[in-house]
Amino acid sequence: MEATKELVAQMAPSGTLRVGINLGNPVIAQKGDGPEPKGIGPALGREVARRLGVPVSFTTYETAGKLADAVKAGAWDVAFLAIDPARAEDIDFTAAYVHIEGTYLVREDSPYRAVADLDREGVRIAVGLKTAYDLYLTREIRRATLVRGPTSIAAIERFVNDGLEAAAGVRQPLGKFAAANPGHRVLDESFMVIRQAAGVPKGRPLARAFLADFIEEAKRGGFVAKALAESGVGEVTIAPAAS
Repeated sequence: MEATKELVAQMAPSGTLRVGINLGNPVIAQKGDGPEPKGIGPALGREVARRLGVPVSFTTYETAGKLADAVKAGAWDVAFLAIDPARAEDIDFTAAYVHIEGTYLVREDSPYRAVADLDREGVRIAVGLKTAYDLYLTREIRRATLVRGPTSIAAIERFVNDGLEAAAGVRQPLGKFAAANPGHRVLDESFMVIRQAAGVPKGRPLARAFLADFIEEAKRGGFVAKALAESGVGEVTIAPAAS
């Protein structure tokens, strides 16, 4: 799609593309050596700005919930976060560009081996507030109790410090924690596939169409694979083409 004046007016109405980034998901973004974040989310944001011919600025958030909520204040023009029905009330999402897994961190000697084992009375699961997996588990958990921390990292700390039965989160950072802290393990099974996508505030149809086309091209042309490799986050599944 050509970067017409009408498109730029929807994608970057201030003249600068304001990109919202969630630093709470290290698979998508990490703190950079300088003021700007690094990772696949920021890389996609920079490429969108380049194609539009406008400058780019980044606003970072410590959680996806804060990033999603900020759309109501008009704080960003494009953001990279997981698709969820609750968020879709205010955000128009593209198809996913990567799939990551939501799973559980438990103690090595715990009896829990499968996802279903944890949805029981008396089981307490730590989770980051308004993360994609918090929103999902809030809808799906029937018997266990969710104990929310302000961030995903804080949720792991609550799991450890308060003796909870599990912590929910993204597989890669949970695996990194378990590797660095003997006596913990990550379940082989996952309770959800987290579909990471790009989004724009509702009411910007040209922007949404442009972004949807861009994400498909980025998957098809190798941009997503290259950005993931450069970020060093390990094995991540690139999402299939949109149907």
